[in-house]
Amino acid sequence: MSQNLTAELISFSKDRGADLFGIADLSRISPERNLISEQVKKGMSRVVVAGIRLSEAILAEITDHPTRTYYHHYRMVNMALDQLALSITRFLQERDFAAYPVPASQITDWKSQQGIFSHKHAAVQAGLGWIGRSNLLVTPQFGSQVRLVSVLTDASLEAAKPLHEDCGVCRACLAVCPAEAIKDDPAAFDHHRCYAQLDSFVRKRIVGQHICGICVRACSQSR
Repeated sequence: MSQNLTAELISFSKDRGADLFGIADLSRISPERNLISEQVKKGMSRVVVAGIRLSEAILAEITDHPTRTYYHHYRMVNMALDQLALSITRFLQERDFAAYPVPASQITDWKSQQGIFSHKHAAVQAGLGWIGRSNLLVTPQFGSQVRLVSVLTDASLEAAKPLHEDCGVCRACLAVCPAEAIKDDPAAFDHHRCYAQLDSFVRKRIVGQHICGICVRACSQSR
């Protein structure tokens, strides 16, 4: 049952645009990265994580600030991820399982760049990648050039194991960060410097949202 359902959901998700797919054990996501109410989470033990690859060509246009084309692309990928999460939710509910889709991009604390649930940390537990020096998920296939969405569920799905890899000697993101927020130690990432840089892009009317893309551009599959 577990294997068949997992295989069916993988095929279903990839047919609907998922470039990455994984399943994590919800209990392995720390409470500070999972702020969804206990009432909602009751009985749920798995997290379905799906990802869509960003356009490397659009990212290549970014120099020292995000472009308006990247801003549009970023929004469209988030919309596609929310549609994908809705499809996964319907798939699970049609089989009488509970499902809670977490918005792809719903930041509740901008200065800490945190939402109600951490897609990237769920992705780590789902074996899709690791947290790099840039504080982003780094995947073997696409580097950091991917966006994520999650669906919590009580379905009996097979959970993966973390990869236990890291960025090794690569410091491409560190070299290009205009805020100097990225450090050699991933744990030393400076959220306040990063947010100040994002805020400056908005105040200068370069883009209408707190996004950057400079470190994302630097972290490609060919890094």
